[in-house]
Amino acid sequence: MYLPGDDMKPAYSVIFLTTLIGAAQGLFLALFTHQSYALFGLLPMQSGAFYGYGSVLAILLLTGGLIASFFHLGRPERAWRSATQWRTSWLSREVIALPAFMGLTFLYAVVHLSGFNPEVVMLPSGLSVNLSVVLGVIGTLLAFVLFICTGMIYACLRFLREWHSPLTVINYILMGGASGFTLGAFYAALTVPSQAAFFGGWAIIITLLALLGRIASLVRNARLKPKSTIQTAIGVKHPYIRQRSQGFMGGSFNTREFFHGKSDAFLRTIKPAFLLLAFIVPLGLLALGMLTPLLFGIAFVIQYAGLLAERWFFFAQANHPQNHYYQTVG
Repeated sequence: MYLPGDDMKPAYSVIFLTTLIGAAQGLFLALFTHQSYALFGLLPMQSGAFYGYGSVLAILLLTGGLIASFFHLGRPERAWRSATQWRTSWLSREVIALPAFMGLTFLYAVVHLSGFNPEVVMLPSGLSVNLSVVLGVIGTLLAFVLFICTGMIYACLRFLREWHSPLTVINYILMGGASGFTLGAFYAALTVPSQAAFFGGWAIIITLLALLGRIASLVRNARLKPKSTIQTAIGVKHPYIRQRSQGFMGGSFNTREFFHGKSDAFLRTIKPAFLLLAFIVPLGLLALGMLTPLLFGIAFVIQYAGLLAERWFFFAQANHPQNHYYQTVG
C-alpha cells in the first residue's frame, strides 16, 4: 500500500526552467549593474567583450530554460497558444516576457560585441548615455517583469496557501539574483579578476537576503493550518472517515501528477540540505573567493544544485486540496 500524503509532485522541467532563467536574469542584472557603476565612475569601465560575452552566457542559460519548458508540454507544437490569454494569465505573460527578455539580452550582447554603441542622449550633467545603456535599462525592467510573472504563476493560486504569498515573488527575485551574481563573480574571476570582488560582494548580500526570505517563507508555511479536510473533500460530515483504497482509479492522472511519492523523512532531510547548499555553503565560499577567486565557480555549482533542491521542495510542499480525496492507493 502506498501512502502519498498531501504534497504535490514537482515537474523537473519546470524546476530547470525556473532555476536556469533565474540565473540568467541575475547574470544580466549583474553585468548591467557593473556597467552602471562604471558609467558614474565608481568602477573602471570594461571592454565590450566583457559585457558582451557575459550576455552570451546569459542567453545560453535562457535557451536551456526554454528547452526545458518544452518537456512540460503535452503538445509542444501548440506552445504559441499559451500566450493568447495574457489579459488574465500570469503564465501567458511569462510566455511573452521570456522571449522579450531573451531578445533584449541578445541585442545587448550584439551592441557590445560589434562595437556599434552610438550615443543616444547627452544628459544635462554632461553624462553620455549610449545605446547599450538604454538596452540595459530596458533589459533590467524586463528581467524584473519576468521574475514577477514567474513568481505570480504560483503566488496567485489562493487554494495553494503555501504559495499564495508576496514572499513567493520576492524569493524568486532574490534567489535568481543570488545565483546570477555568483555566476557573474566566477565569470569576472576568469576574465577580469580585478572586478570579481564587486560581483562577489553583491552575491554575498543578495544570497544573505535570499536566505532570510526563504526562512521567512518556511516559518510562515509551518504555521499554516489546513482549511480542507477529507470531510469537506468528499462532502460527508461524519467525524471519523478513513479511506482504505481508490480501487480502479488508483492509477489516475490525479495520483500521478499531484503526489511526489517521497517519505516524510525525505522531506525533513531535503529542507536543511537546500538551506546549506543554496545559501550557507555558498556564503562561505563567496567570502573565501575574495582571496581565491576560482572558489566563485565552486560556489555557483553548489548554489545551483541547492536551488534545484529548493525548487523541488517548493513544489512538493504545496498541499493541494484534492489530495484529501485521493489519499490512498491500494
